Amino acid sequence: MRSKQFIGVAVALTIMCVLAGAVYAYDHGRRDHIAKGISVGGVDIGGMTRESAQRKLEARLLGALHEPIVIHHGKKTWKLGPREARTAVDVSAMVDDALARSRDGNMFSRTIRGLTGGEVHESLTPEVTYSKPAVVRLIDKVRRSIDRDAIDAKLNFHAGGFTEVDGRDGLAVDASRLHRDIDTAIVSPTAKRTFVAHTHHTAPKVTTKKLVETYNTLLIIDRSNFQLKLFKALKPVKTYDIAVGMVGLETPAGVYHIQNKAINPAWTMPNSSWVAPADRGKVVPGGTPENPLKARWLGIFNGAGIHGIDPSEYGTIGHAASHGCVRMRIPDVEDLYPRVPVGAPIYIG
Repeated sequence: MRSKQFIGVAVALTIMCVLAGAVYAYDHGRRDHIAKGISVGGVDIGGMTRESAQRKLEARLLGALHEPIVIHHGKKTWKLGPREARTAVDVSAMVDDALARSRDGNMFSRTIRGLTGGEVHESLTPEVTYSKPAVVRLIDKVRRSIDRDAIDAKLNFHAGGFTEVDGRDGLAVDASRLHRDIDTAIVSPTAKRTFVAHTHHTAPKVTTKKLVETYNTLLIIDRSNFQLKLFKALKPVKTYDIAVGMVGLETPAGVYHIQNKAINPAWTMPNSSWVAPADRGKVVPGGTPENPLKARWLGIFNGAGIHGIDPSEYGTIGHAASHGCVRMRIPDVEDLYPRVPVGAPIYIG
């Protein structure tokens, strides 16, 4: 009886050893085979040997990954080829990775999977390297060709008035989006490699609306025609006759702003050659006969301003007759005064 039991155990052990040997031999014989269900970059290499998988990947991946990156915008085109991009694909490393994934588990589970047609279901990403500076240089080329600065709206002044120059939107490439698209495509054999450079408009800092707000009230001094022109929202409102500075004491040309305002202003005698030394710095109260600044004052720059004059001097209107100020008839300066706030721009041409 014991002899029969011993024989039975021996037979069982023998069968197990034979089966284990067979499993080992099968598994060892497939160590250079890639499990079914494994793909690299969308290329199925399941069930293939190392050499076959490498040839297939080289044929399918290298051709696709060596296609140039192409960018279009309008009629313009830019390209980034594999040489400039320094695109490199490590096919051997990808095959090694696929084989390593195929060896997951133990020899028994691998053998059962192989005999029953089981799959691993692994989609591996190709190991692709490229020059990131080359991509940046490509995007910079695109931006230099497409980008356009916004142009601010502005006024070009001249003696008779001004010319309004409308603002213009700028144009800018969506560089971040383009960079992402290229980075994705350059390492993928299945992604599209041709793109449109998308753009967006950029607004000027000074729009036509902002210009109107900035110059809501505007004065233009036309010295050659002895006129002061008042504009509101860049539209002409009224023109006044004036006198300006005489030769040697010209009313200063340029763009200024109304610095201050006063009704019946006091007058401080200037430190000028046409004032007696003893009187320089003397303050003459407003509204007195000795004060030449009549009715209203709108200060411009360095002691120069707009003011009314005594009716006895109305004959100087239309002439270069003042010591630098802008002279007006009293009714005119009284009409102008409430229309012009402090800070309003004034162009003297």
